[in-house]
Amino acid sequence: GYVHKVSTTEEGYYQVLVSGIHKLSVDKFTGEMPYIKGEISILPMEVNDRDSETEALLLGIRNEFKKLGDLINLPAEIMATMDAISDPYHVGYLVTSQLNLRVNKEQEILEIVEVNLLLHRVARELNRRVNTAEMSNKLQEDIKKDIDGKQREFFLRQQMQAIRKELGEESDGKVELEELRERAAEAGLSEEANNAVEKELTRLDRISPSSPEYSVSRNYIDWILDLPWSTSTEDTLDFDKAENDLEEEHYGLEKIKKRILEFLAVRKLKNDIHGPILCLAGPPGVGKTSLGQSIARTMGRKFSRMALGGMRDEAEIRGHRRTYIGALPGRIIQNLKKVGANNPVILLDEIDKLGNDFRGDPASALLEVLDPEQNSTFTDHYLDIEFDLSKVMFIATANMLETIPGPLRDRMEVVQLSSYTEDEKLAIARKYLLKKQLKEHALTDENLEMDDEALLAVIRSYTREAGVRNLERQLAAICRGVAANLARGWTEKTVVTTDNLYDFLGVVNYTSEMKTRTWGPGLSTGLAWTPVGGQILFIETSKMKGKGGLALTGKLGDVMKESASAALTYIRSNADSLGVDEDVFSRIDLHVHVPDGATPKDGPSAGVAMVSSLISVISDRTVRQDVAMTGEITLRGDVLPVGGIAEKVLAALRAGINELVLPVLNEKDVLEIPEEVRQGVIFHYPHTIEEALEFVLEKETDNT
Repeated sequence: GYVHKVSTTEEGYYQVLVSGIHKLSVDKFTGEMPYIKGEISILPMEVNDRDSETEALLLGIRNEFKKLGDLINLPAEIMATMDAISDPYHVGYLVTSQLNLRVNKEQEILEIVEVNLLLHRVARELNRRVNTAEMSNKLQEDIKKDIDGKQREFFLRQQMQAIRKELGEESDGKVELEELRERAAEAGLSEEANNAVEKELTRLDRISPSSPEYSVSRNYIDWILDLPWSTSTEDTLDFDKAENDLEEEHYGLEKIKKRILEFLAVRKLKNDIHGPILCLAGPPGVGKTSLGQSIARTMGRKFSRMALGGMRDEAEIRGHRRTYIGALPGRIIQNLKKVGANNPVILLDEIDKLGNDFRGDPASALLEVLDPEQNSTFTDHYLDIEFDLSKVMFIATANMLETIPGPLRDRMEVVQLSSYTEDEKLAIARKYLLKKQLKEHALTDENLEMDDEALLAVIRSYTREAGVRNLERQLAAICRGVAANLARGWTEKTVVTTDNLYDFLGVVNYTSEMKTRTWGPGLSTGLAWTPVGGQILFIETSKMKGKGGLALTGKLGDVMKESASAALTYIRSNADSLGVDEDVFSRIDLHVHVPDGATPKDGPSAGVAMVSSLISVISDRTVRQDVAMTGEITLRGDVLPVGGIAEKVLAALRAGINELVLPVLNEKDVLEIPEEVRQGVIFHYPHTIEEALEFVLEKETDNT
């Protein structure tokens, strides 16, 4: 190398800048005085043939170095030098000199001889330096923005206060507080609510309107003042008018109509009666939800509906505490604010489908709401003050009572709504559904006529349900067909009969199951209840050579399997009285199957049908095809009562069966079935299994 420049410092020292010519390595030191001496070897630094890797490394280093120059503001002379040099070694050493590396790392780079290894090492160190510079710049920008934002906010607030002072608007907050106090005086608040509002108003007086806490307190006060603390609607106490209104809007449903009229009668005599808490339980489509709206209209009350299906958060009922951001009252309080009265009809729809998870159990939260002794002091978490719900009329709807927790079910007055009979469906279709669909499809009686036979055919062959939803859909399909004909230019009135029903609805959806069965020993007809109504249930039993085994198929639940085992045990233990050879059980195996094998089945109701099927196949006596049966059995031979009698009777009638065997203790339930349905049915009420078998088994013929 050679001395490039010599200068003196302020302290009197010399500063020498040496420019290197060659890179060398010390092979051997030969002396130290008066200066270090040694034998050296000059290392090669020329690159004759650059390969593609070298070129790629150089291009990447130049690009990254340019990025670094922009990030840390490298001098323009350095950047110009980088653009001017082309030797890979010089490029690597220039970049290394600007990376602020420790001496040991710089020494490591200097000792690398092979050019591509050198460029790889320099590229790694350069990339690390660029990342560090980017992170540093970002942090500095964030800090600067935060400081600038706070300074700007402080400056603007100072300006705003000065402007408001000049305009004489400093008292706006005082005016707002006075307006809130006037609203509180007119809201008819309870003493507790009034104290809470006054406390918040005092707090607002000390808070700047620009503070986030101000809006939180203001929202809280608004919620309290918007609630109907003393606002009620007048009940319609015209008993005859209410009765006529209910009859006009809903066909049948006599139990619930009677209960509403009783409430109005008592309300007429006593002004401060608590609102009833009813639970309408029944299959889908029988009018539970629409009945709630009709009750509200009949009574002259406001109406609100809460859909509870799938609700899992307890805060949906009681609200969130105000400590949470975005907190709101629960939906009970929200609905009261929406209707603007403290005595509305609130429909709790699908209460049997409430869920629960880690957020709580809404069913437990409803215990306070639906308890007449507690709901006068209902406390929402957001309001944290008591609100009187005793004037509210709560009506819950459910398909199954079994899924409602016991304590919650105990707080409600359950009114069972049975499936519609065929006559009721016909009347509903004629009086309500057909008229509604004609109106919705812009049709009149001049465009469409449908006789009762056609309506009955739709009910029997195209729908099979407890309610009338599918019936309404089928009527809508007929109306659409008529509308399509009118659009094609037809002008004649369309008359729908059983002969042309296929043209509108296609092939029938349902046929009598009785016609599809090959009858013989081992086949009996049971009755089952489902959440969507009743249905008939066939029990098939076959026997084969074996050793007394019992096989059960048809996707049966544990209770139903136990019924089959109990039935077989009863037959074996009473073989003599039943006329069965005791030895037969050791020579045969029995297989009990319940068709529609993909559908899960469970419950004790098929006990009598199980016994009948088993004794039939064992004794080769056929069960009567025109008889259906239901009832739980015991090992002693008693026939115990079961539920869903009305739905089961209707299911039997739909299948063309008009002779039924029911437990004697279910005789009272038959009286709840409409008279017009009971008239065409023969009921048998056995106490024991032997009595039941007398009714269901074909009489033995004497061949002598």
